[in-house]
Amino acid sequence: MKTNEHQSGRAKSPIPALILSGFLGSGKTTLFRKLLAQAHKRRLDVRAIVNDMSELDIDGELIGNTGIIEANASLLRSISSVVLSSEKGIAMLDQAIEELLSDGNPDLLIIETSGSCHPMPLIEYFQNESRLMLCGVCVLVDSLMLSHDYDDGRGLFPAMQKNVVTQVRGTVNLLVEQIMFCSHIMFSKADRLQDAQFQNIVSSVQEINPYVPAFSLHYGNYPLEAILELPEYDYHRVSRLMDEIRPAVAADAKSDRPFDLAARVIKDDRPFHPQRLWEVCHTLLDKRIHRSKGFFWLASRSKHSLLWNQSAGGITLGINGSWRAGIAEDENPGVSSYEIEILKKRLKAEGNRFGDRCCDITVIGDAAHVDRFAEALQSCFLSDEEIELWKNGHEFEDPWPKNLVDMAY
Repeated sequence: MKTNEHQSGRAKSPIPALILSGFLGSGKTTLFRKLLAQAHKRRLDVRAIVNDMSELDIDGELIGNTGIIEANASLLRSISSVVLSSEKGIAMLDQAIEELLSDGNPDLLIIETSGSCHPMPLIEYFQNESRLMLCGVCVLVDSLMLSHDYDDGRGLFPAMQKNVVTQVRGTVNLLVEQIMFCSHIMFSKADRLQDAQFQNIVSSVQEINPYVPAFSLHYGNYPLEAILELPEYDYHRVSRLMDEIRPAVAADAKSDRPFDLAARVIKDDRPFHPQRLWEVCHTLLDKRIHRSKGFFWLASRSKHSLLWNQSAGGITLGINGSWRAGIAEDENPGVSSYEIEILKKRLKAEGNRFGDRCCDITVIGDAAHVDRFAEALQSCFLSDEEIELWKNGHEFEDPWPKNLVDMAY
């Protein structure tokens, strides 16, 4: 694949497009950020679309913090509160593409779908879009989740077959069909498993789709050059599969919350009590909570904006940056006293009791379990009495790891 050139007298080449698919929490945003960083370094014109089924556009914020988007925010479109494969989502996708292509032909268009998105409606969209050439549908497979929830992957296809027999459309159907439609299988989190476990997972997944390349993805690192050299997606390979499942996928597309998924949003200005949060996560997190993510702060760590990143039974915390209020309160802020005074005046004018600190978290999972987990998280915020203790310098017990990943790159 070559970069598009504007040449007099010659028709423009179709713009290559890449879909990043995969279930909730599989690592799509990490891969997307790494690809955008490479494009920025090479000065390529890459346009981006990010989809989140929740009203909190967490992935859009993370993508927006990459260098290429910070330099030109018009290169990104975020589509939230809807699944991209729904009828409403496809209409919004079409509008986003029209806007992104209105000022010329970019080198590449990358679309990150929500984990609840079915790839087939998007593939059909690109099949009928002459300006774009779908060059890849990469599915990210969470190796750790398959190990914990599907017997190292061996239970995945039998679980889907059981759903077919009982005429149930559940998340396992979505997992399997994302793999069936992909052009590349990328296994994430393999470094957290034993080699024998990972090989079992690879074998099980490749039995579902033996026609495409598969490899392990380490912390989202994948060469952009390989993307730019991809041929057009093989529509013929999946044509029979499309015919077989079209009625079921069409029914899914009628809903903005298919597969009995529900999303809840938690917004609060208070910090979490670190010990209570630890206990709730270790007691109530299981495979029924497919994904939760967002930004928050702990009473024991009031300087940093933390990134909450959970999928299935695993959760990681990362540092997303520093709160402005945390910088203003720091004895050694690293900026001039004049800048600190300006910062304090701005924070005071905003009138929030904790400055710019806040908690914004979205929880996605089985409809019957989401409310229970969301309510438990709500109970982890500091009470009024605990807030007074915090203001007076009380040190709260904090069992969370001290060394967190810095997400700013």
